[in-house]
Amino acid sequence: MGFPRAKAFKEGKRVEVCSREDGFQGSYYGATILQNMGDNKYKVKYNRLVCEDDHSIPLEEVVEGDEIRPLPPLPPPKKTKAGFGDGDRVDAFDNDGWWSGIITGKVGCYFGVHFETGHHIGYPERMLRHHMDWRNGEWFFYH
Repeated sequence: MGFPRAKAFKEGKRVEVCSREDGFQGSYYGATILQNMGDNKYKVKYNRLVCEDDHSIPLEEVVEGDEIRPLPPLPPPKKTKAGFGDGDRVDAFDNDGWWSGIITGKVGCYFGVHFETGHHIGYPERMLRHHMDWRNGEWFFYH
């Protein structure tokens, strides 16, 4: 007996799609469900990714249901000034998607983020969010 199938996503639902393409594994891209194709496949239209042939047309593709998750919940309003600290697991918005990394420090108003690829890049706080995983229909928060 396997895991129960995830609840179907409805047309028009805003989601994030995980990339499995070489060099992009683990990154997430905003999209909208266009159609439930059946057999746990969905046609999506990306918010920021565009067609290679015509960069003015949003990219549409068919993806597996296990590559899709709902949009993460918004963080609660800040009650303190501390947003991120050394060692926090975060997602950084870069190259039109969200990439998971670890905060390594802060210089001025930039947070250093280390990625599994070995890259280390500085981001302003507005380009970061606390990392969350979607498992078995629930969000798990990392800090």
